[in-house]
Amino acid sequence: MKITSSTLLLLSSAFGAAGAFSTTSCRATSAGCSSTSLNAEPSTRRSWLTSSSSILLGSAIAATASNPQSAFAKTVTNAASLDPDLPNDAIKSYLQYRYSLQLAADYYIFDLQNMVADTDEYGLVTDLVRSSNARGGQGQPSRIEREYVNPMRIMGLSLPPEYADDVRDTQFAFERAMSKLNKATQGIKRDLSVEIDKNAVPNAKAAWEEGRVALNSFFTILNTATGLKDELKLIPPSGPNQVAEYGRSIRRYNEFMKKTKLCQNRGGPALSQAWGQLMVSGYLQDSCGVEPMDQYFFQ
Repeated sequence: MKITSSTLLLLSSAFGAAGAFSTTSCRATSAGCSSTSLNAEPSTRRSWLTSSSSILLGSAIAATASNPQSAFAKTVTNAASLDPDLPNDAIKSYLQYRYSLQLAADYYIFDLQNMVADTDEYGLVTDLVRSSNARGGQGQPSRIEREYVNPMRIMGLSLPPEYADDVRDTQFAFERAMSKLNKATQGIKRDLSVEIDKNAVPNAKAAWEEGRVALNSFFTILNTATGLKDELKLIPPSGPNQVAEYGRSIRRYNEFMKKTKLCQNRGGPALSQAWGQLMVSGYLQDSCGVEPMDQYFFQ
């Protein structure tokens, strides 16, 4: 049975708190402690810590035994971990896009799912799907195109034929779902006084679900092709246990997105050093304080 570093830190913190509590109590009781109390204090504290550490250690072991997966970080993988029969282009593309793809899945479950259930957010949902057009055809791709469809297209071109056709099928299925989502939310905005179709929310939720299934199919193909079972986490269906079944932290997601947005508002990592932390000797720490992508991915 292994005890994680976080558990040991918890025990250490508890011990330090116990010492502080004992000393504070002595000071609060009177202006000073008697010589008898001072002599008795180490023995009393030691007894208290011994009993407390036994309780905490027993609880930690029980928690680890009952839920071992929660005690260990996800196994870190690299190019050597992938199926050696994969073409070099496929390996390169997968390693390039796996972090952003999982982050896109996090957004899909933690943010977009709530947005499709709230008509006040439909203006933002429409913006996600709609490309910004410019003169001469030099428009900007939509977020859906940039973060979901384009990686699907690139992976489909780089994978062997036995996987490529399935990837294209999932890409087209996802694009159809997003088209339905755009149709369900189009023309509905928070401050725009329009009559909202009673089927708008059900249709938007149905489109989200259709997209979830397509995205999961794409992740399943990648997990199979790379030989890395369950590396890309699939999105469970909606329900009370959805987040728990997903197995990724919504707290870390919110913190990651919050710091990333703050960094962008400061002008990006290059211009945010005046506000953030500088590089530490021997360790390149992001000047915005954003959690490294590999650390965020392998949770």
